[in-house]
Amino acid sequence: MDLRFPDLDPSPEELEALQSVLGPATPTEGWTREQGGPHRAAAVRHLLLPALHALVDRVGFVSEGGLTEICRRLDVPPAEAYGVATFYSMLPVDPVPLTTVYVCEDLACRRGGVPTGPAAEPGTRVVHAPCIGLCEQAPASLTVRSGPKPHHGIASMPPANGSVPQMGDPSLVLLRRIGTPPTLDSYLDNGGYVALRRALDIGPAAVIDEVTASRLVGRGGAAFPTGRKWAAVASQPAGPRFIVANADESEPGTFKDRVLLEGDPFALVESMTIAAFAVGAERGYLYLRDEYRSALGTLEAALASARSAGFLGTAVLGSPLAFDIEIVRGAGAYICGEETAIFNSIEGHRGEPRSKPPYPVEVGLFGRPTLVNNVETFVNVLPILEQGGNAFAGIGTGVSTGTKLFCLSGAVRNPGVYEVPFGGTLEELIERAGGLPDGRELQAVLLGGAAGSFVTPAQVNLPLTFEATRAAGVSLGSGVVMLFDDTDDLGDALRRISAFFRHESCGQCVPCRVGTVRQDELVTRLTLGRRRDGDEQLLRDVGQAMRDASICGLGQTAWNAIESAIDHLGVLQ
Repeated sequence: MDLRFPDLDPSPEELEALQSVLGPATPTEGWTREQGGPHRAAAVRHLLLPALHALVDRVGFVSEGGLTEICRRLDVPPAEAYGVATFYSMLPVDPVPLTTVYVCEDLACRRGGVPTGPAAEPGTRVVHAPCIGLCEQAPASLTVRSGPKPHHGIASMPPANGSVPQMGDPSLVLLRRIGTPPTLDSYLDNGGYVALRRALDIGPAAVIDEVTASRLVGRGGAAFPTGRKWAAVASQPAGPRFIVANADESEPGTFKDRVLLEGDPFALVESMTIAAFAVGAERGYLYLRDEYRSALGTLEAALASARSAGFLGTAVLGSPLAFDIEIVRGAGAYICGEETAIFNSIEGHRGEPRSKPPYPVEVGLFGRPTLVNNVETFVNVLPILEQGGNAFAGIGTGVSTGTKLFCLSGAVRNPGVYEVPFGGTLEELIERAGGLPDGRELQAVLLGGAAGSFVTPAQVNLPLTFEATRAAGVSLGSGVVMLFDDTDDLGDALRRISAFFRHESCGQCVPCRVGTVRQDELVTRLTLGRRRDGDEQLLRDVGQAMRDASICGLGQTAWNAIESAIDHLGVLQ
C-alpha cells in the first residue's frame, strides 16, 4: 500500500459508513499540523478503531480509499492508520468476500474436530482462528457477514443452551440470573440495582471499605486486591478519571465473561456504575472482544434501557452521580487483554502494552487515573454491596474469598461455566461436571489456559484456591479447566500453544518477539521427533529469557504450560 495520501476516493457505501461514526465532514477537518491539526487530531484519535470497524462492517475490508478518508477526517498519518489496521486480525486490508467464517482451531475445538459446514458455501472466506470463546460448544465457528445490515451466526456441534449446567441452582451467586430474560424489568425483578442504591446511601468511601473488607482479588489472573486498586484511583488528584471493563476475554479455554455478558448484562452495567461512584469517574469504557457479536447486541440494548430509565446519565437515580458507558469493540488481538494495551487500543493506537510504572491508577486511559477490572471482578461487587464485605469474606477461604467461575471444556461430560466457593478440589469440580466420557482415563488437566500449567491425574486433589495453586507452582489464571483424556495427543496441544503465542505476540519487545518464534520452532521439532542436540536446553533457555525480560504477561507466561508438560507429564521423553 502507498503510505502517502493516494489519489483514491472512498465509495458511497464507505462514506456512509464513516459518517455514521465520524458525523458529517466539517471545514476544519484535514488541517495540516502547521495549522493546528495536532490539537484536533489528539481529540478525535480515539475514533480511529470505530471508523475502521465501520468500513469492515459495510464492505468487508479496509480499502485504500476508505483509509484515505479516515486519515483525512482524523488527521492521522496514513502509515500510522495502516499500522493500526494491520495490527488486528479482524480488520483485513485486502479485498475479501462479504462473508467470513472464523473456524476455531484452538485446544478445545481441535480435539473435537473442526466444523466444516460453512466452509463449503460459495463466496465465503474461511479463516482458521485462535479461540473464539465458544469452548463449551466445541467444535465451533463464527460466521460474520458485512453489508448494509451486518450480522453473524454461530455453528457448533453441541447445543448452545448448556453453557451453565447449574442453571437454576439456588446456591448460585454470580450466575443466579442466567436463564432469565436479559431485560431491565427482569433484572429489577431479580434483585437488580439493590447494590447501587445501597452504594448511594453509604457513600463512596464506605463502598471502597466494603470492597476492601471483602478481600476480593482480581479474577483475570493477576489476583491483585480490588479494594487497594479502587482506593488508589480514588486518592488521585481531582480531574477526569475513567472506568474500563476488560471484556477482551481471549485466553484459550475461557468463556465465563461471555456467558455473563450475554445472560446478565445489567450486572456489569450496575457494577461499573458503583465503581464510578466509588472512585469519582464520569465515563466508562467496556472493551469487548469482537468475536462476541451476540454479547454486543445484548449490551447495546442494556445500555439504552439503563439510560432511558435513569440508571445511566447525568443524574443516576436522581443523585448527583453522572456516569455513562461506551462500548469499544476490539478487533482480534489477544494482547489487548493486557490492561495497558487496552488503553492504547481505545485511544486509536496499536494495542501494545506500556511499560510500568507509571501504573494505570495514576496514568491510564488518555493519561488519566483509570480503574480497570475484568468482567467477573466487577460483577462480584454486587454481592459484596448486597450482603456486606465481611459476609462475602466468610465464603471460601481466608485468602480466596467468595465464589469463582470455572470454564470446563475438553474431555468432560458436561462442559460449561461452573460457579463454586473457593476451597473445593479439582477432582470435586470435575465430578460436578460429570467426569470423563465412558471408557476414558484422565491424562492431564490444563489449569489457567494457554498461559497456565498442566497438572497430572495425581494432582486432582488440589484445592482450587489462590494459595494452594501458588504453593503447587501452578495458577488459577482466568479459570480455565481443560481436560485431556488418554486419546489426546499432548504433543499436538503443545504445538498449538506455542503457535498461539507466536501469532499473538505484539512484537514490541525482543524477548517475546523472537522468543515466541524460537519456542514454536523448538516445540515443533521436539514433539515431531526431529530433535537436534541441545534443543531441550535451548528451549528452556528461551522460555526463561521470555519470563525474565518480556514487557508484559504474554511473554512472561508463554513458556508456562510447555514447561509444565515437559517437567510433570514427560511429553518430550
